[in-house]
Amino acid sequence: MIDNFKKKFIEEATEHIQDLEQALLELEQNPTNKPLIERVFRAMHSLKGGGAMFGFEKISEFTHNLETAYDLVRNGEMEVTNELLNLTLASVDHLGALLNDDSSNSESVMAQNADLMKKINELVTAGTVKKKTVHNTIEIDEEINTKSQTYYIQFQPNEDIMRNGTNPIFLIDELQSLGNCVAIPIVNKIPTLDDFDPNKCYINWEVFLATESNINSITDVFIFVEDDCLLQVNLISDTNLLTNQLFLDKLEEINVNQHEIGIAQLQDFITSLTALETKQSNKGKDERISLSSKDQTISSIRVASDKLDQLMNLVSELVTTQARLTLYAENDGQTELLAIAENVQKLSRQLRDNAFGIVLIPIENMLTRFQRLVRDLSKELKKEVVFEAEGTDTELDKTIIESLTDPLMHILRNSLDHGIELPQIRKNKGKPAEGRILLKAFYSGANVILQISDDGSGIDVNIIRAKAIQKGLISPDAALTKKEILDLIFIPGFSTATNITDVSGRGVGMDVVKRKIADIRGEVDVESELNMGTTLIIKLPLTLSIIDGLLVKVEETFYVIPLSVIDKIYAVEHSKLTNTFNNVVVLDGEQVSFFYLRHEFEIAPFDTAYEQVIVVNYEDKRVGLAVDTVIGEYQAVLKPLGKHYKKQEIISGATILGDGTIALVMDTNKAIKQFANKTLTTEDHK
Repeated sequence: MIDNFKKKFIEEATEHIQDLEQALLELEQNPTNKPLIERVFRAMHSLKGGGAMFGFEKISEFTHNLETAYDLVRNGEMEVTNELLNLTLASVDHLGALLNDDSSNSESVMAQNADLMKKINELVTAGTVKKKTVHNTIEIDEEINTKSQTYYIQFQPNEDIMRNGTNPIFLIDELQSLGNCVAIPIVNKIPTLDDFDPNKCYINWEVFLATESNINSITDVFIFVEDDCLLQVNLISDTNLLTNQLFLDKLEEINVNQHEIGIAQLQDFITSLTALETKQSNKGKDERISLSSKDQTISSIRVASDKLDQLMNLVSELVTTQARLTLYAENDGQTELLAIAENVQKLSRQLRDNAFGIVLIPIENMLTRFQRLVRDLSKELKKEVVFEAEGTDTELDKTIIESLTDPLMHILRNSLDHGIELPQIRKNKGKPAEGRILLKAFYSGANVILQISDDGSGIDVNIIRAKAIQKGLISPDAALTKKEILDLIFIPGFSTATNITDVSGRGVGMDVVKRKIADIRGEVDVESELNMGTTLIIKLPLTLSIIDGLLVKVEETFYVIPLSVIDKIYAVEHSKLTNTFNNVVVLDGEQVSFFYLRHEFEIAPFDTAYEQVIVVNYEDKRVGLAVDTVIGEYQAVLKPLGKHYKKQEIISGATILGDGTIALVMDTNKAIKQFANKTLTTEDHK
């Protein structure tokens, strides 16, 4: 059981660390933003409390010292400086190491722990001394004017709160540390011994706390159980009511009666007791916070990623089974069975769409590590760079997100190392000293487009061409367009870097980026203008699991073409496809280039009156693919082809039809590109 709690803490702590890093990066841009400072403090407080509760003492101790520094910041006793932010970001990385059981006790981690704690303590000491020296008079006045306020706290834990590893008594004890506290346990809901479950909590608490702390400090005590309790914190007096004997006598009366209704009566008593005081000092200052889980529906839940993978696998199997049912119903011909099959098809499609919605993750989940990379690397390279992002709410399959991080990191490194110039060089070119990198995401049909742009030096196509000739990749007299020259950077081992650095320039890079993006059925392209900047464009499918496609047939083989790329379908006379010049056919009065798939797959011509031409969108053109027969729309559950077919590109996967037949899923962009290159090569040989 305790292992499950520790596992849950590690998951939550990882989220807190990520949130802390994101908040720090935002705080660097706006160091006086109080909500951001509170967000940083709360993340640290959560890590400290959870670490102590689940046996991660090193995390708790380390975060406690860090929290002390930011407590000074939020109280206005210390400023947010570059030194503090650099130290805190280094601490964020260190917290990740402390969270790892395998490395947390290593000598290097322990040495780093001691070094960071020493620096934090020195910073806290320096800040405290500065406060006392510069603001001595103000500090004395604050001490004279400080007074306790009384809060009424209603704490009603859910019965199952202890199953999450929370002991409510510890929370009451922590309230005791904030000031003078009277906690009244309400035990009238405890069941008889026969119905008693020792794993459940049947007690509520009415707590009166006289403290100099503010309401945020009180609610911070309950930060781990916000979703597991009803919590109300109300300021009831600007004075310490726990020094008033009449008030204490009333609390004793309630404690004896053990009825919550006494609290309502007590409120009337407090009103009459402090009427004059509250009329003057509390007018318009009713500070109240409610963290009720019963009044609000749960907006989100935590689900393990392996459960999501299992869900998608089950949905995929359901779609395959549904296809089999539909085929059987069509062959059987029973009206009722056909109606049932049609309903199952609708339900499976709705379930598929809902499952997609669950596993799709917004791109903003990746941003923190990109912001951190740009921040740290730009300082290392002595460049001034701002990182911006647009369309961060765009969503992708979590598998794609996981596979996309490394390629994007490499692209950003290239932009920082080779693209963005040094500040003085930029000024000499008439540019701002500060460079700009923009990550932009948006939907395009059933795909997501990512654009990573910089306003740096751009790519010199003359240098690319010269390097390609030197490496023997192209002949000196080769006539290449600008786009074809730029595409040479994706050839394995190609690099124009003259110096090998830790950032880039080892001749292993953009080819790996292209291969990794191709592994997730994506495409990458590059655009660049000399001294204006470079843009990498990545086109990705929304998901890797299931697609809506068009089932077609060539000879005895079935193919699935994604519906997202299809523009229109035409029935064309066989003679117009076989007796044509340069594979061009007139469709709706427009000339359209096409590829005859029987010819491309080296299959004998089909003796029929008509064949089907499927017009698909390719780059900025419309291209036709001639097939024998169009079967109809089909939900294709994508399966990998296996390592033996890994090198071929035009088939992105396979799917199982209702009768068990295999259909191949065609990547039309790569197929058209390959067919076009094959045609050019054939003509060159002629």
